[in-house]
Amino acid sequence: MIPGSHVLRQVPTWQSSLAQAINDPAELLSLLNLGDEWLAPARAAARLFPLRVPRGFVARMRQGDPHDPLLRQVLPLGDECLTAEGFGADPVGDLAAMTVPGVLHKYQGRVLLTATGACAVHCRYCFRRHFPYTDANPAIDQWQRALDYIAHDASISEVILSGGDPLSLSERRLVELVERLQAIAHVKRLRFHTRLPIVLPERVNAEFLNWFGAIKLKIVVVVHVNHANEIDDSVRVALTQLQAAGASLLNQSVLLRGVNDKVDDLARLSEVLFESGVLPYYLHLLDKVQGAAHFDVQLETAQQLMTQLQVRLPGYLVPRLVREISGAPGKVSVF
Repeated sequence: MIPGSHVLRQVPTWQSSLAQAINDPAELLSLLNLGDEWLAPARAAARLFPLRVPRGFVARMRQGDPHDPLLRQVLPLGDECLTAEGFGADPVGDLAAMTVPGVLHKYQGRVLLTATGACAVHCRYCFRRHFPYTDANPAIDQWQRALDYIAHDASISEVILSGGDPLSLSERRLVELVERLQAIAHVKRLRFHTRLPIVLPERVNAEFLNWFGAIKLKIVVVVHVNHANEIDDSVRVALTQLQAAGASLLNQSVLLRGVNDKVDDLARLSEVLFESGVLPYYLHLLDKVQGAAHFDVQLETAQQLMTQLQVRLPGYLVPRLVREISGAPGKVSVF
């Protein structure tokens, strides 16, 4: 008898890091030397929307500071359990714009594909924190209905891969999806909306870059950074490698009370982004999702910040202040 053999598959570092992400509020608070008074409300809020944050991102936070701008983005707070008037489960009309499972067709010439519901980090202000990913999962039939929809509409020249976070998919899944998109003649551009190069920069590894650099479509990567402290040396390397592989890099931020609602924070963010090869693109007013009202910044305050930012920065470093309005034909500029 010939003995059987087992082929051991090495798990990529990024997947190991993702599997080890923190999901217990008690552990997060302990790592940052924060008091037990934060624990009960954090656990209550995490029951509504789970905590998830990679350890490398936590390492960039200040010890003992409950108001650290990175921690504030991920720490569940009791405020999330309050009901706020004007805030709802589908603040930007995603469900009304879903033509087939996972395909959001809001704007002319482009569609967004929720390629996965998984994220490396659960941002507490996430506008899709209530999104029904199970019911809107295009991967159930290997994206067939989604791809058929795109293939039968010749006006679609750009596909946006979002989620969740598309880079939380394995290379095998990404290769399969992108190859099928490349086979659609009228699709010219592929856009990735992702936070992984920021919160889990080891995702941008050699295997990924070998595949990514060979994509035939024009590639745009829109990362999501809200504060300059999110960008350390490992993130700079990941962003530089994406740019070297042929991607145009843009950033979109959300204006968040207690995180980046000071002109010094916004100016430094734009400077650090540009030094890292990323062009500031959008500064979003908060999407009014239930559970995130405590992050809201009033329009008048946002406009005053933009006026100050224009004085501080050259025009190409000033992002557009926008809000998304359900049913509008594009992002609405509010400055």
